[in-house]
This record gives sequence, structure tokens and C-alpha cells, in this order.
Amino acid sequence: MQTHFTPGQLLDPDLATSEQILRKCVHCGFCTATCPTYVLLGDELDSPRGRIYLIKDMLEGSRPATQPVVQHLDRCLSCLACMTTCPSGVHYQHLIDHARVHVERTYRRPWKERLVRALLARVVPYPGRLRAALALAALVGRTVRTAPRRSDAAQDKLLAACRAMLALAASIRAKRRPGPSVAPVAPVAPVAPASTAAGGHRPRGRVALLSGCAQSVLNPEGQAAAARLIERSGFEVVKIDGCCGALVHHLGRAEHAHEFAARVLQQVDAELKRGALDAVVATASGCGTHLKDYGHLLRNDQRYAAEAVRLSDLTRDITEWLEASGWDPGGASAPHRGLLVAYHSACSMQHGQRLGRTPQRLLERAGFVVREIPEGHLCCGSAGTYNVLQPQLAAQLRDRKLRNIRSTSAQLVAAGNVGCIVQLAGEGNLPIVHTAELLDWAQGGPEPGSLTLPARSESFPDRRPGAADVPGSSGIRDAQSPRPSPGTGETP
Repeated sequence: MQTHFTPGQLLDPDLATSEQILRKCVHCGFCTATCPTYVLLGDELDSPRGRIYLIKDMLEGSRPATQPVVQHLDRCLSCLACMTTCPSGVHYQHLIDHARVHVERTYRRPWKERLVRALLARVVPYPGRLRAALALAALVGRTVRTAPRRSDAAQDKLLAACRAMLALAASIRAKRRPGPSVAPVAPVAPVAPASTAAGGHRPRGRVALLSGCAQSVLNPEGQAAAARLIERSGFEVVKIDGCCGALVHHLGRAEHAHEFAARVLQQVDAELKRGALDAVVATASGCGTHLKDYGHLLRNDQRYAAEAVRLSDLTRDITEWLEASGWDPGGASAPHRGLLVAYHSACSMQHGQRLGRTPQRLLERAGFVVREIPEGHLCCGSAGTYNVLQPQLAAQLRDRKLRNIRSTSAQLVAAGNVGCIVQLAGEGNLPIVHTAELLDWAQGGPEPGSLTLPARSESFPDRRPGAADVPGSSGIRDAQSPRPSPGTGETP
């Protein structure tokens, strides 16, 4: 793509980076086939190629963002499927990130949009505030959900966003059962791994586990399972607190995201001064993708640039780290063996981190039967805060994803990103479980709590040998039902 930036404009390092990205685009249009919004809407301006033209025109002309441009850029999920497809290596991630910052700095949104975005930025990244907001949502949810609805075209954006947030809060409550498994997980303190306590052996190394923000509230079970998996592998677990900055980064709030990144880097640096770290592990693939991009995001920061590159090099998804460390489920046995698992690969996992079949291989090694989901490259509609800011498009993508999941006849769904888990949990009867919870269960850890929820859908029959002998069996027991013996379908 030919560009016409002036030498003066290119003195700005962000513009210079975007200009190099723009020049790689050859207008081939391969990206349109895998772009979720283009698949849904069929509008060229809601495809990566169309957005690239809009961004080029806006940046090249040093123009403030306009409402039509903002509309098309806001519809982008940042799923990065276009980057997986692109034959020319266009780094769309960095281009759309730069465009979002430009929009935030040059465009004044209507006050209701500003309010929703400010609430998201000031609540979700802070676990205490998020817990309080979820409690409040439980109180006011019925009032807002039953308010009169107008057509989608005329629906008030503030009310639509509130409904979306309340629906997500309801799905969080629905996927959980009472009991210790849903209580907030205690902070992961620097403790000796299980092998040290049991056999007196020195740990193989040290691994920092990012506690994050939303996942520590919405999916603490996955975090706790990851800690157990690491410890059983013979490593000491140390805790890195707080938000990585991904959520506010995708809202275009560069300074806010920088503050979060600085706090994470300071904690990692403090741990490195106490001893070497083998890895910094994330249990939310969205966080992992963002941490791996710290080297680029902080490249112009004289204080943190080198530390950011170091952290990016250390960052691993929990499944990526387990495979590299030679994870062995041991003599994994009943009751999980043979369960049919539809693996949902989060966009940040398959397109952001390019981890391929790493999670699926681990699940298969543990004894699960993994089913691939049709159209697995398409986003589920979560995309950070997208399901709140663009609820209609997000709901269409969610429903499409759930239809594809149902077609696999799987008994449960595994995913490695908390946003996807929450997005998919509220509208179907199929359990949605963090991959780390299943691997932990296979290695002797607790059964994931969501597997014992009542009222399973009969549209997901058990495909394990012998299960057909049990009329109406879903393959996963109700909360009060005794567990079938492995491979028989007979209760003890």
C-alpha cells in the first residue's frame, strides 16, 4: 500500500510504526474471509482491509476521528484472525491499537458511551470493585432486564450496555454452585512445591503466576488449578498481583494501560532480584497475549523498555508452559477418561499467541477425547469488553459459536480464557471449564465445580462406551447423583 506521510509525521515513533505496517498491505482481501464482523455484516468497511483504509486516511491526514470511522473501528473485535490469514505479514494488532488511541484522544463520544467505557475501565480491572459491581448487579438486574425494549436500531446504548453487563453477571452466577470451589481463591503465596514438602527435594525452579483482575473474580478455580499443576511439576509458585492492562489498552487508554504494565513489571523485577524465574505464567490467554506484547508497547519507555522485553520473553500460557516442562498426568484414571471435550480456542490463544494444538494435545494426553469445533477460527464475541460495548454483534457471534459447539456432541467445553468462559456459559446447558481445571482433575485434583450443575441438556448425549445403556444419560452426573463406574454407566 502506498503511503504519503510527511517526514515530520514520521518523527512520531507510533506513526512511523503504523506507516511500516500499512505499506505491507497488498489489498488481497484474504482477511475478509476470516473476519467475524465481515462474515456477519458483509460491509467492506467492517473488514480488516476496509478498516486499514480508514486508519490510513485518518492518520495520514492527521485528522480527528469522525463518528462513521469510530463506528467501524469500534466494531473490530481485535480477534486477530486476519493476522493468521494475512500472507503479507500485516501486523493489524499494532495498527488497530494505535488507531484506538488516536480515537480516544481526538473524538468526543456521546456522554452515555463515555460513561459506560469509564465504568468498564474503572471497575473491571480492580477485583474488589468488580466483586461489588457483581453484587449490585444481582440486586438491580431484574429491574433493568425487564425494562421496555425498543428495536435494536433505536435501543438506547446505555441501556443496551447495562443489559449486556447484567446478562454476563447472571451467566457468572449460573455457572457456579455453592461450596468452597467458588469461594475466592486465597492469594498464591511463595510456597514450596508439593514435591518439596513431601520428599524434601529442592524445587526445580520458580514460576510467577499472574493473578490478573477479572479472572481472579470470575474464574478463581482456573487460577487455583494452574497453581496446583505448577507445584506438582516441582516448581515454586510466586504471585504477581493485579491487571496486566489489556482491558484498558483495548479501550484506547494508553496511559492507563502503561500504569498497569509498570506495576506488573515492578513486581516481576522484585521477584527476579530474589531469584531466577523460569517463566511468568498467565491463565487467561488475553492477558498472555498482552504480556507477550509488552516489548512493543513499552519500546519507547526508557525506564521500562528492557524490562518489558524480558517479561515478554518469559511469558507463557499455562498450557504452553506445561507442555514445555514435560507435563505428565501420571496414572490418570477414572472418572474423566473418555469424556468428549469440545475445545474452544480463544482468539488470543490461536491468533494472538499462535499456540496451535498445544492445549488439545495436553487434554488428549490426560485421557479426554477432544472434538474440534467447526468455524473454530471465528470469535465467540467476548473480546474483552466487546460483549458489553457491542452486545448485538457479540450475541450473534455467541449464538453461532454455541450452534457449532452443539454439532460436536461433546459433553463439555474447555477454554483457556475467562472472557470466553463467561460469554459462553450463560446461554447453554453445556459446562464450560478452564483447561487447567480439567488437567488438574486428571492429575488428581478436585472435579471442576461446573460439572455437577443440575439440568444437563439431553441434546449432548454421552458418547463413551457403555453410556448408551443408561437412558437419558448426559454423561455428567447431576449434583446429587452417584458417579457411574468408569466405562460401564452402572452406579456403584
